[in-house]
Amino acid sequence: MTRGARDELAEKIAGEVALSDEPGATLRKWRTDFDVAQTQLADRLDVSPSVVSDYESGRRDNPGIGVVRRLVGALLDIDEERGGDHIRQHARVLSAGFESDVVHDLREYPANVGVERVFDAIDATELHRGGQDTVAGHTVIDSIAAITRLSSDEFFQLYGQSTNRALVFTNVTRGESPLVALRVVSPTPNAVVLHGLDDEAVWDRAADLANIDDFSLAVTDADLETMLDGLRGLP
Repeated sequence: MTRGARDELAEKIAGEVALSDEPGATLRKWRTDFDVAQTQLADRLDVSPSVVSDYESGRRDNPGIGVVRRLVGALLDIDEERGGDHIRQHARVLSAGFESDVVHDLREYPANVGVERVFDAIDATELHRGGQDTVAGHTVIDSIAAITRLSSDEFFQLYGQSTNRALVFTNVTRGESPLVALRVVSPTPNAVVLHGLDDEAVWDRAADLANIDDFSLAVTDADLETMLDGLRGLP
């Protein structure tokens, strides 16, 4: 694990927490993204789990830079001891860039957002509910451009900072191509939205694939700019 990748990620997390209107919620988002339990983080910091809970819930005053540094360092230490998978994933995409005709929008949320709230924001109809109820960001992708122009590594970079997100595919006819493409990508996102069609036009196997790979699936026929405005209004 290179110190550069770790240091760059640490700066990103700390900066996001510092600039957030809800720093506790942002801390919780990153902890859950790293699959670290409150008790495990508390043990590493040598504090009680209630201290971590109080910071995340906002019951304690906003954490100062020293506290944030310790929290971020503990998360990264735990990940490195597990093999550093999350740090490597973030390192792959921190500098990733895409042409605007491939990716219309890619952003991370300051806190986890419920899948249902995301679907409501873009007037989407849910076809299948997966096992995860929240996402921490979204990527809006032109499905044809992504499938025809991106390599498998570049396709994975569409996840942004985490697979805990919603992938929204535009330029969709039935949804077959992007859903089949997702079958060879591991892990899959928490939610997928097919844009530009209604539930009657979607591929009849779409919900079956969503069930197999355990992600939430929805469709929306809102116009592109309206959908983007809805997503950018989250959380």
